[in-house]
Amino acid sequence: MENQKRVKEFSEQFGPENIVVILGAAEGEASGIAAETVTAGDPTYAGPLTGVSLGLKVYHICEEEIKAEVDAGVYDEQVSMMEMVLDLDEISKEMTTIREQYCKY
Repeated sequence: MENQKRVKEFSEQFGPENIVVILGAAEGEASGIAAETVTAGDPTYAGPLTGVSLGLKVYHICEEEIKAEVDAGVYDEQVSMMEMVLDLDEISKEMTTIREQYCKY
């Protein structure tokens, strides 16, 4: 709930077109729910983003678009071990679907 509040505040402060949300969930479904929350609104109807469609750009840390932007040494140290056990195709498919459906920016 606190993260939803912070995302909403940042969106209001900086403008949604200037916000990119980077997720790190270990499963495609969990990533999809988090992505849907910051784009279309909280699907559980429990948090500050209930009914709030921010349309933010959202990516998973393991997607190539983000991986290319991160220092290779930092990525290797912080993410690469996790990357070996994730279903990257499932995560990428889920994130792409959410972006195509809900992202405005």
